[in-house]
Amino acid sequence: MANMDTPDRETQIPTNLRLLLILEEVAKRGVAIKPSDLIDSLGLAKPTIHRLLQTAEAEGFLQRDLDGRSYGPGPRLRELAVNTVSSEHLRTARLAILRRVADEIGETCNLSIPDREGMIYLDRVETKWPLRIQLPIGTQVPFHCTASGKMYLSTLRRSNLDGFLSANKLKPYTESTVTDFDELRSEIKLISQNGYSTDDEEFMPGMSAIAVPVMDKNGRLVATLSVHAPTQRQDVGGLKKFLGLLQEGSSNLSNLLD
Repeated sequence: MANMDTPDRETQIPTNLRLLLILEEVAKRGVAIKPSDLIDSLGLAKPTIHRLLQTAEAEGFLQRDLDGRSYGPGPRLRELAVNTVSSEHLRTARLAILRRVADEIGETCNLSIPDREGMIYLDRVETKWPLRIQLPIGTQVPFHCTASGKMYLSTLRRSNLDGFLSANKLKPYTESTVTDFDELRSEIKLISQNGYSTDDEEFMPGMSAIAVPVMDKNGRLVATLSVHAPTQRQDVGGLKKFLGLLQEGSSNLSNLLD
């Protein structure tokens, strides 16, 4: 492979395209990325990379990771991603899939995406039952005690999961919330093996939920598809019976990303 870190390579990339290529690379990697990785992959000079990273950070498109050296998506880049996947024609197709799942199960169906501090509800179709749990679009919920959040944590590399656990106090939302790091690690390992996650009154008393991942073509989690219900109507065991339907819906949502 030719060495791309040359003046010739840099002059081939238009100035107004360089920052976009950096943002694309950060989004594509799916993990925080070091400047040296960008130099290797894009072939831009070290001073150019550092200058563009500083600009992107100052404008909120990128932000420093916990190690202080790597960069991940910032609030403006995450907002851009949300607005992109919320475009009208994509949302129409997405809601049709959610509606079918919600109608088949008879409970509220949600599509959530990971943000830096928790999972955000991107779309939902409400149950027709008058007794329902209100979690509006845009609501952010914690990672460690929700079905969607634990599903996301199960896809992290061990080092990133350990970083999350060491940097965050596991707040008890209910008597059932897991707040022990080792116990949560064990559950997350099981989730990774099973391919689905549950919430048995861990986030809200009287609420049960189940979630499956929505993957992109590279096999990375981009969202979660979940269903939640009052426990007096559906407990976790009851929701597990619809796992096949959720997985089918997840596959259909993944196909929209192609």
